[in-house]
Amino acid sequence: MTIDVGTGDGRAVLAAAADPRTLAIGLDANAAAMAEVSGRAARPLRKGGAPNVAFLLAAAEAPPTELAGIASLVTVRFPWGSLLRGCVGANAVVAAGVATLVAPAGSLELLLAASAKDRLDGLPTEPTSVVDAAAGAFAEFGLELVEGRLATRAEVRASGSTWARRLGTARAAVAGPSRADAGARRGTRSTCARRPSLAWARCPSRSR
Repeated sequence: MTIDVGTGDGRAVLAAAADPRTLAIGLDANAAAMAEVSGRAARPLRKGGAPNVAFLLAAAEAPPTELAGIASLVTVRFPWGSLLRGCVGANAVVAAGVATLVAPAGSLELLLAASAKDRLDGLPTEPTSVVDAAAGAFAEFGLELVEGRLATRAEVRASGSTWARRLGTARAAVAGPSRADAGARRGTRSTCARRPSLAWARCPSRSR
């Protein structure tokens, strides 16, 4: 099972559901954002429906208790607002909600776009700082950083996110926290301030 937190228009969920063996769930606090894609997924299979997809109205800080600890993969892709803050250590309640979803042998992947032009009030935007902040945000919930690197354009496109197309010219980075037993996006190397920092964080399994 995969869970995409802050899924927005749900494209990332449909991408994950391309494998019919995968149950893909999208969570978002905005029902309107998910309306179109959830309607498409509910169609009969012969009309392009996706029976292995579900969309749930829920905030990252208060996910359904039924989903606690059951996702083999939890993703957060290009978050903003409180979800972005949670991913970089500025909102522990949000980070706790996201971490709760990860199964004991599961993984958490973050793809973050923190740009100085967004006036993030002190949140890190430099690539290495974004990775470090993401690692720290989830460390107290049993997640340990295992990888931090530049993501490829192909990885950004493969995320299925609408933002992937908008940020296609930016170079990305991969970072990965992991559960102790088992990306925060790193920034571009370009000096152009208008290009966002990108990182991918992977957090494999929770220790027991």
